[in-house]
Amino acid sequence: MMCTWHPATRGGILEALVTGGAGFIGSHLCAALLERGYSVTCVDNLSTGARRNIASLLDQPGFSFLDHDVVQPLDRPADVIFHLASPASVPDYLARPLATLHANSSGTLNMLELARRYRARFLFTSTSEIYGDPMVHPQPEIYWGNVNPNGPRSCYDEGKRFGEALTFAYHREYDLDVRLVRIFNTYGPHSRPDDGRIVPNFVTQALAGRPITIYGDGSQTRSYCYVSDMVDGLMGAIFQPGTAGEVFNLGNPDEYTVEEFARRIAALVGSDAGFTHMPLPVDDPTRRCPDITRARDVLGWQPKVDLVTGIQRTIEWFRDLLAVGVEG
Repeated sequence: MMCTWHPATRGGILEALVTGGAGFIGSHLCAALLERGYSVTCVDNLSTGARRNIASLLDQPGFSFLDHDVVQPLDRPADVIFHLASPASVPDYLARPLATLHANSSGTLNMLELARRYRARFLFTSTSEIYGDPMVHPQPEIYWGNVNPNGPRSCYDEGKRFGEALTFAYHREYDLDVRLVRIFNTYGPHSRPDDGRIVPNFVTQALAGRPITIYGDGSQTRSYCYVSDMVDGLMGAIFQPGTAGEVFNLGNPDEYTVEEFARRIAALVGSDAGFTHMPLPVDDPTRRCPDITRARDVLGWQPKVDLVTGIQRTIEWFRDLLAVGVEG
């Protein structure tokens, strides 16, 4: 159940600021906050986000869009800050390693300073990637991970790990009201067709009648959380009383091999184009599944949307998007 929170410092309509708000998860979060009566400032430089994701929100009362790179300082009143801004897919952060490091270091610093200025609640979206190729399974929040600190994926893995350390330094030094959410694989509408992650890749290839590309032998595992469930978890983490200084895994604990998942998508699309295999990328984790015990116990949160329902919704969204010729 979602809790209602009223800040001690300001009355009236609560002001939420979402960095990366035109991105995949961020755009859904902006819409959900508006539906619950919050005034929302969406901050995004559109390097990986898209205006189409927030097109339906632009004329809504209480919503404003700010084209801004979080690497630059920002002064905007806020009661709650959700810091999502960062390239997040493997192709995106491999193509923009320095931008990824800056977003999670100086970008996080700027947003923490904003939170300190206005005494806002702050949520940093970390990632399951901080666990690297895990030696503990499923991964609980107390696991410190197995990460290559200078490999090609380190710009994201270590960028997020630094963002976590910086967030908790502000909590300890300034008593700032912060929490971390480690996001596991999430899917749904508003992800880009050329995003490079598993669900967009598999769905768009199947819809186009092309073989689905599987990296490695397909035995590596992932778990998939529908975006509306993820948004509910993010809001619970910031609005639930007593979450300051907490770390939460958010994801679906149902685990599938990549090959099994590819076969499910092919069947739902009705594709018989088969599969093609490519070499496994460097440092690609072999197993990935969250332990969500803490989110269940503290937030009363767990995924509600089953895989078939979520994938069907995602397929229909991509089908409509591709029908009008959108590729990126």
